Amino acid sequence: MEEELKCPVCGSLFREPIILPCSHNVCLPCARTIAVQTPESEHAAGGGGGDHADKLSLHSETDSGYGSYTPSLKSPNGVRVLPLVPAPPGAAAAPRGAGPASSSLTCPQCHRSASLDQRGLRGFQRNRLLEAIVQRYQQGRAAAAAAAKCQLCDRSPPEPAAVLCEQCEVLYCAACQLRCHPARGPFAKHRLAPPPAQPGAPGGGGDGAGKGAGGGRKLPTCAEHDLENYSMYCVSCRSPVCYQCLEEGRHNKHDVKALGAMWKQHKAQLSQALNGVSDKAKEAKEFLVQLKNLLQQIQENGLDYEACLVAQCDALVDALTRQKAKLLTKVTKEREHKLKVVWDQINHCTLKLRQSTGLMEYCLEVIKENDPSGFLQISDALIKRVQVSQEQWVKGALEPKVSAEFDLTLDSEPLLQSIHQLDFIQMKCRVPPVPLLQLEKCCTRNNSVTLAWRMPPLSHNPVEGYILELDDGDGGQFREVYVGKETLCTIDGLHFNSTYNARVKAFNSSGVGPYSKTVILQTSDVAWFTFDPSSAHRDIVLSNDNQTATCNSYDDRVVLGTAAFSKGVHYWELHVDRYDNHPDPAFGIARINVVKDMMLGKDDKAWAMYVDNNRSWFMHCNSHTNRTEGGVSKGATVGVLLDLNKHNLTFYINGQQQGPPAFENIEGVFMPALSLNRNVQVTLHTGLEVPQSVKQPKLPNN
Repeated sequence: MEEELKCPVCGSLFREPIILPCSHNVCLPCARTIAVQTPESEHAAGGGGGDHADKLSLHSETDSGYGSYTPSLKSPNGVRVLPLVPAPPGAAAAPRGAGPASSSLTCPQCHRSASLDQRGLRGFQRNRLLEAIVQRYQQGRAAAAAAAKCQLCDRSPPEPAAVLCEQCEVLYCAACQLRCHPARGPFAKHRLAPPPAQPGAPGGGGDGAGKGAGGGRKLPTCAEHDLENYSMYCVSCRSPVCYQCLEEGRHNKHDVKALGAMWKQHKAQLSQALNGVSDKAKEAKEFLVQLKNLLQQIQENGLDYEACLVAQCDALVDALTRQKAKLLTKVTKEREHKLKVVWDQINHCTLKLRQSTGLMEYCLEVIKENDPSGFLQISDALIKRVQVSQEQWVKGALEPKVSAEFDLTLDSEPLLQSIHQLDFIQMKCRVPPVPLLQLEKCCTRNNSVTLAWRMPPLSHNPVEGYILELDDGDGGQFREVYVGKETLCTIDGLHFNSTYNARVKAFNSSGVGPYSKTVILQTSDVAWFTFDPSSAHRDIVLSNDNQTATCNSYDDRVVLGTAAFSKGVHYWELHVDRYDNHPDPAFGIARINVVKDMMLGKDDKAWAMYVDNNRSWFMHCNSHTNRTEGGVSKGATVGVLLDLNKHNLTFYINGQQQGPPAFENIEGVFMPALSLNRNVQVTLHTGLEVPQSVKQPKLPNN
């Protein structure tokens, strides 16, 4: 648990810990040292840089306290691939001398920045629970260190232990350590650690310590109103509040709940998550025992193979002598490779187990506290950390990567003339190992995702192909989207504003290997597309990078967009660049197999609004409905709103809704569509946000 109680800046136990907006903790003195101040701010502070750094008030463009932050491709449980977000206009650095810039504080763990103003470090909440646990841990450690006795002292009673050798598993006092365990020779690589905490010592995990510490502590009061205790919890702000805060209107329209109820709810969530981590920790301990047994088996089997090889080679003529040395080298390399793989697994599993155990002990100490407001300050972050800790034990993590068997067979039957070609029979083919995702090459664009992977180095098992699987973007079952030999694949036609999970595995003649880590991909929120020249009628003429359309024929011809929609809400606009002789262009959506040589909406594959200079109609299956006054002319803008959550289609002319929702109960896959003749020219505008406020619609004339 000690790792959970150390400041990431100074590496020591927390002193006056404060909670950053990202839910991480840092010492108050360390927060002053890592605050960054521009020269202009330092000048404005009149040389009082330390005082100014202590003035903290959080604000950011997203009201998250993080400032401008672009997500990393990596995440705690593997990898997270997100679309690149372009910098907002005006986000470039201000020129020198443009005015004083505010100070900022960067979290040393997640590197998220918070802008500072005049409020200072008082803008951060003190982590009272963590401070109490650190104090109790220090007391327990001091008591345990005093209780531990040297195991080699000839004095009576023995001196208190000063260090513990983790390799010898012996406690030494300072004198015995210098005499019996000098830091030289074979002891030079031994690791000396402080004496461990005793199970019954204060702060060592006993229930009584936690209850006593919490029972005598004064209830915290509101930071804004010293005489008021916390009694409610604002879910929106994720902070406890008092009744006076509510009466002053600071949390109007926020979701405010009873403090005790939220305390019990979050405790239950954390306890439930801890149960899963506890089960995984138990499996990890059993797995470590299995790995250690595997080491002994590999050693024994390696010796058996060496003895068998020597016996076979000694039975042959002298011509086998030189070849024998080569074969022994191969066995040794194979054994060393297996041992190295197992040791690497042991070290990795031990590290993960220690981290999980420390987190569990820390969480148990937090649960023992009787301070609801302090608990709720950190419970969200703790719950997420425990869930992530559980997810790190993915399928296959607790399975040996190598077996104890040596799949080597020596054929001693060939004739003497074949002795110089004597070698091991080729190793028995095994299934391929886990592919490694190349995150630097993974990306998303619009509603397409691209994934890249490779096999791990030093992989000798042949690979005949790969199987890429993707879920449905809504947490459903995985399905195969690619099978082949390529290590780069792009999947098109996905849902916009959806999160997909992808994984890949390799196969050969022996079978299918294990899955890779799961990568999470987020498609774009809004659609960017153009007119599609490949599916348009041959009379359609496209220009302006396929964003402007006209026609060579006096008859109506259809052109589709390059995007396909089956989920979400989408909006695009079409600007009328030219409008001669009062034609009837039609705007709407269609299936991919819509008829292209007549007006949009005359068949059952399209839903459209056709409009002249005075009025408009809705049309599907050649049925005309909802005639509405108001037409288009040169310079007009027609908007199309496709809401597949409500399954309806709505049209706008110059920002005003044209009639009622045009079509209801539409389902399936749709593409933006347009029909026009040579008297009209239209330019497409995409990537637009859905209109939030709409003028009252025009009433249709029946």
